[in-house]
Amino acid sequence: MEKTIVVAVIERGTDERTVNEYLDELEFLALTAGAETVRRFTQKLDKRLSTTYVGSGKLEEISRYVEDNGIELVLFDDELSPSQLRNIDRVISCKILDRTNLILDIFAQRAQTAYAKTQVELAQYQYLLPRLTRMWTHLERQRGGIGMRGPGESQIESDRRIILDKITKLKEQLSKIDRQMKSQRGNRGGMVRLSLVGYTNAGKSTLMNLISKSDVFAENKLFATLDTTVRKVVIENVPFLLSDTVGFIRKLPTQLIESFKSTLDEVREADILVHVVDISNPTFEDQIRVVKETLSDIGAADKPVYLVFNKIDNYKCVEFGEFDLGEKTRENMTLDEMKNSWISKENTPCIFISAKEKTNIDKLRNDIYKMVSEIHAGRYPFNNFLW
Repeated sequence: MEKTIVVAVIERGTDERTVNEYLDELEFLALTAGAETVRRFTQKLDKRLSTTYVGSGKLEEISRYVEDNGIELVLFDDELSPSQLRNIDRVISCKILDRTNLILDIFAQRAQTAYAKTQVELAQYQYLLPRLTRMWTHLERQRGGIGMRGPGESQIESDRRIILDKITKLKEQLSKIDRQMKSQRGNRGGMVRLSLVGYTNAGKSTLMNLISKSDVFAENKLFATLDTTVRKVVIENVPFLLSDTVGFIRKLPTQLIESFKSTLDEVREADILVHVVDISNPTFEDQIRVVKETLSDIGAADKPVYLVFNKIDNYKCVEFGEFDLGEKTRENMTLDEMKNSWISKENTPCIFISAKEKTNIDKLRNDIYKMVSEIHAGRYPFNNFLW
């Protein structure tokens, strides 16, 4: 594993605890990619510096730590601009990645089908294009020689043209595959469609396997699923289609949202969204907000939602001491108290389950059956008519 440090800025108005939770997630991303985090650096600033992200003193401190401890990779929790990358690269003598680049790398590792690989490759080239200058600072001279006299073309201009050509070809490939997939979705007729959505690692694929009795790859790592999986499920006498899609994450690269919009057509065309939430995660409310924002970005905010609070077997609360009269907070609420909190006041139907321990799964299947039956009956009113 590569030895890694992570870096973040605590901006004015941002809670230090929130930033540390973001860094926890960044470390999990690093672990998923195959890196071990040995230390984190944070700095309080009014806002991130446009030149070097952190202050020059902090950058020198990071540089000394990198050299003294054999660090191979420095990860920044936000997307760095091309100029920030160049300036940081001059001070720190090891590999520099930002959060966007790390997520793209994980997606590249996880992509299995030609469709997913094409989507990820397109996102990578779109990310790379404005950052070519950093890669080619040593090749800015003009090419010369026989047949190359005259105005010539710098290496960076040549590579930029090659990448633009690749982006065009990849978009054409995706457009062709999109038409094929649209045709496949059209051939499914008017079957009721449910789509599993949620934050990455919330347990969507495990739930998919339970409901559909299939064998979708599931692992305790971020972005275990990239390719949309669709299965036909029959509960009692009612058939429907269940799809499992890529998980969402905060600060999801815009390049990936654009590239994967066609993959998320399953979400846009679903009749019901089953929003899976990891209730054992201390930031699950923030994760719910991120999922809602992403659904809005892809045009699926108006869909009926069924909230599934998963991983109740991992839910922990800090018990009050005998003489502790402090105010109840998220950390010291029991699961029953959590169920009776703001969740019970929401209009969205919900259920608390453990997909791993198969707790409350029968009720989940029964709820899904009722929802699907209602839509199915409206679509096929004479299906159960006794002639």
